[in-house]
Formats: sequence, structure tokens, C-alpha cells
Amino acid sequence: MEMLIFGHAGTPTLVFPTSQGRFYEYDDRGMVGALSHKLEHGHLQLFCVDSVDAESWYNRGVHPRQRVERHMTYESYLLHEVLPLVRQKNHNLNLAVTGCSFGGYHAVNFALRHPDVVNYCYSMSGAFDVKQFMDGYYDNDVYFNSPHDYLPQMGDTWYLDRYRMNWYLLATSHWDFCWGENEALAGAMRWKGMNHRIDVWSDDLQHDWPLWHRMAGQYLG
Repeated sequence: MEMLIFGHAGTPTLVFPTSQGRFYEYDDRGMVGALSHKLEHGHLQLFCVDSVDAESWYNRGVHPRQRVERHMTYESYLLHEVLPLVRQKNHNLNLAVTGCSFGGYHAVNFALRHPDVVNYCYSMSGAFDVKQFMDGYYDNDVYFNSPHDYLPQMGDTWYLDRYRMNWYLLATSHWDFCWGENEALAGAMRWKGMNHRIDVWSDDLQHDWPLWHRMAGQYLG
């Protein structure tokens, strides 16, 4: 698996690409440029990981159970290979995650599943429904990777106590087709007493990179 790292200090931030995106997407789409001032001044360090979406959620050529298993393998890679590398290169004790669109799903899901690891989560136009990829298949692993399902039902105090120590931002816009999903997830976060904010931008920018450039510049670092 390939990765790009930008910056030399500051808050280490794991960057997930959009659906089926690659590790170089954040740079190619101008997001790194939009954050150049913060990167140069040591406020932020980006770890841009690759995705396996084409082999997991989007892989219609295999049984849905195999799609979920591939995603679980990806999560294991993040935990056991990427995070040790992050800690080796950056001694800041905090960790942030971010992503746009389906990358927002990865950021939120990873943060909610591992609140002892992730302190800050910044989702931009996140799309959180993975059941759409399952062709009706559903099991415990699908449930525990579907934030709309497991967060409202979460009663485990180990998770809830850590959720309430962390910070979650859901950013969307009035023109974003994911606005409703973000409102629903924010409602679950409110119900659980989590430190969170939902920002609904009122300009005419839609679910695309120009909107995310502005959001990243405001939120990250």
C-alpha cells in the first residue's frame, strides 16, 4: 500500500480519499495546496493513505461478505501498519482523521470504532450508508461498520466515555446531496452527548472539491 506524507510537524492527520480514490488524490485535487501555509508552519502533518474501496464496498463481483472482510483487512492495515508509522514520524499525542464524501465515511467510522486512538474527526460532505453496497446482505460486521446503525444504539460506556472526550465535525452545505445523512448522524451524536458540531454552509457550492478546499482551510490544523 502506498502513502504520501506532507508537512513536518503539528497534528498528525490521516486523510482518506473519496470513493475508490487513491493516495495521491488529496494532492492532485489541490487540497494540499489549500493547506500549504499550515503545513509549512508546522501546524499540520498529512498522512494520505490509499483505499481498497474497489476491492471492498464497491466490488460487485464478489459476495457481500467478502466485501466486508476486505474492508476489515483494510482497517487492520491502518491500525497495525499506518498508525505505528505515524507515531514514529510524529510524536504529537493527538490524532485527527478527515475525508471528503465517502472518505468522510471512512474518517467517521474509523474514529467511532477507535475512540481511544482518534481524538479529532473532520468529515466534509460525508456519505455514511454502506448498506447500499450490500445487496441486502447484513451481519454483525456490516452493522458495526454502519454509523447510522450502531451509534444510535451504542450503550457501551467504554465507547461513550471516549466519544465525549473527543471532537467530531460534520461539514456539509445546503446544496450537498449528503446534507440529510449528516443531519441524521449529528442527531445521534447529540443524543449521545458527544462533543460535535454540524456546519451547513449556505453558499451555492455543491458536493465537490471547491467546497472542500474552503472547508479544509477553515477546519484542519
